[in-house]
Amino acid sequence: MKENTPAIGKGPRTRKPDWLRVKLPTGENYRKVRGIVEDHGLHTICQSGNCPNMGECWGEGTATFMILGNTCTRSCGFCSVATGRPEAVDPFEPAKVARSVELMGVKHCVITSVDRDDLKDGGADSWARTIRAVRRRCPSTTMETLIPDFRGKWDDLGIVLDAAPDVLSHNLETVRRLTRQVRVQAKYDRSLEVLMRAKKAGLRTKSGIMLGLGESDQEVLETMDDLRSVEVDVMTLGQYLQPTKAHLPVLEFIPPERFAFFRKAGLDKGFRFVESGPLVRSSYHAERHVV
Repeated sequence: MKENTPAIGKGPRTRKPDWLRVKLPTGENYRKVRGIVEDHGLHTICQSGNCPNMGECWGEGTATFMILGNTCTRSCGFCSVATGRPEAVDPFEPAKVARSVELMGVKHCVITSVDRDDLKDGGADSWARTIRAVRRRCPSTTMETLIPDFRGKWDDLGIVLDAAPDVLSHNLETVRRLTRQVRVQAKYDRSLEVLMRAKKAGLRTKSGIMLGLGESDQEVLETMDDLRSVEVDVMTLGQYLQPTKAHLPVLEFIPPERFAFFRKAGLDKGFRFVESGPLVRSSYHAERHVV
């Protein structure tokens, strides 16, 4: 049971345990999707984020795209995305994403974005246009959107909710006590309200947290209770891995049996799906969460 508070950039990186070893991606469908991505110069978070589950997800016909550029206006202690002044929004991006989804032939796509606090609507209009563009061009492809909190501007959130993705995802990322250190410009209760409003709009909702930042088991269980209090359907739990020495250190590598305990606890609390394991990321098994 850990009660430590993480500090940024202190201490060497801890050696990863054996259970965090990643198998090389293989399979016919993976090779097909990779070929399309390379031939057409497409961009996915799967590759740029070096996701450990890329081979499995692509093999299952799932891919994750990022919109609104690759520079974030926030400076979260866990995230390797660059912080700074983003470039102007590409008005043709919704059509480009839809074309990418079509070319890759994915059955399920996940769309995420950087935080764009510099924009009056936080990027909500681009979000809605992207959802609708994908739906028009690829009507048989299901869709999950991993969205920001829009700084609690609920009219902007409503623009995205009105576009009605199949799954609306917004991550708490960590337990309440550690939110200020891990998600510097975010608020725990504001994130819960994002999920509550999405549920009231009739959407299937999803959230996730990282483990290994100093949270206690009890705090993880309390976070589950908080998510269930706003009727979240799906929860993911994965191991935090430090991107660089400038980011928050890993305080603990959580063994697979602890993840198994949390999975059972989450299902017992009423989540429809719980993905819990060292290599689980937000979009892991995303195609299953639509059913």
